[in-house]
Amino acid sequence: MNATNRKKTLRMLSNGLYVLTSSSGERYGAATVSWVSQASFSPPLLMAAVRPDSNVFACLRESGVAVLHIVGRGQEEMARRFFAPTRADDGGINGEPYQRGVTRAPILRQAPAYVECKVRNIFSGLGDHALVVLEVVDAECRAPVRPLTIAESPWEYGG
Repeated sequence: MNATNRKKTLRMLSNGLYVLTSSSGERYGAATVSWVSQASFSPPLLMAAVRPDSNVFACLRESGVAVLHIVGRGQEEMARRFFAPTRADDGGINGEPYQRGVTRAPILRQAPAYVECKVRNIFSGLGDHALVVLEVVDAECRAPVRPLTIAESPWEYGG
């Protein structure tokens, strides 16, 4: 297989940009993720590919809860903040204010929409990302926005 063609072709897949957050005790994890999809209507399931060496993965594995935030067009700065390691303090996570949800997982206040989830299953050891299956237990659409996609952003991921 030609590696250049593979990378170019796989980068044509439609991927949004999301921020995934979780916490376990006093530990917080947050990351910008792009490999996300709905997987079931009933129960409502999502699947997300997450780096197993990330802080957000450690938190969701330990706590069993996570929040997937929709990032809207024009919110590139929000997405950029979560490319960096997680820093949590009284003011927020990576500078973004948050509140606790029904699962006690951190919900970013500036996100236009989010789904709060319980971890249903984790498939790891298959590749360089773990596949996390999440069941939606709460959702909020604060503002109907057009989601930011990788294609519309200054970044590339995949291939």
